[in-house]
Amino acid sequence: MTPDPLNRLVAQLAKLPGIGEKTAQRLAFHILRSPVEYARELANAIHEVKDKVHLCSRCFNLTEHELCGFCKDARREERVICVVETVADLLAIERTREFKGQYHVLHGVLSPLEGVGPDQLRIKELLARLADGKVEELIVATNPDVEGEATALYLTRLLKPMGLKVSRIAQGLPMGGDLEYADQATLARALTARREL
Repeated sequence: MTPDPLNRLVAQLAKLPGIGEKTAQRLAFHILRSPVEYARELANAIHEVKDKVHLCSRCFNLTEHELCGFCKDARREERVICVVETVADLLAIERTREFKGQYHVLHGVLSPLEGVGPDQLRIKELLARLADGKVEELIVATNPDVEGEATALYLTRLLKPMGLKVSRIAQGLPMGGDLEYADQATLARALTARREL
């Protein structure tokens, strides 16, 4: 029989996404075997992230301040905004070091089956950002799935009448991929999004 505090820790760790009961148990035993300072630092880090990290008031990225580092960076291009589903998507694009503009995080995609409509996303806030007319292009970087495509189409229909250039990230074959193993939809997208060399 295991002690109640250990059972509670395993139960809490198992609630994390991608963590099953066995992994939660391994993590709990790791924490138990670690020095007490490690456990305190872990607990403090969890507490601190919940207390200090919130959404940027402009782009809805995560930050400790009113504005995130991207919004405060005067070197970033203000005329171009890349719209992403999640903060993880923003970080993935940023890792490429190719995009130098601003971001806007929707915090989801349109999904009528799950009750997610435009009012549950940060679309009103995006429209408010566009009101001053400084933005010239909006890049829609939602995932190439049904919900991501529906969100991209909705944004395009909403924003095109404003005279704004709305573009979509190219979709197709990944680097190192083989044509023979690609599905038909991916190959079709790759052909449609082709560019001149």
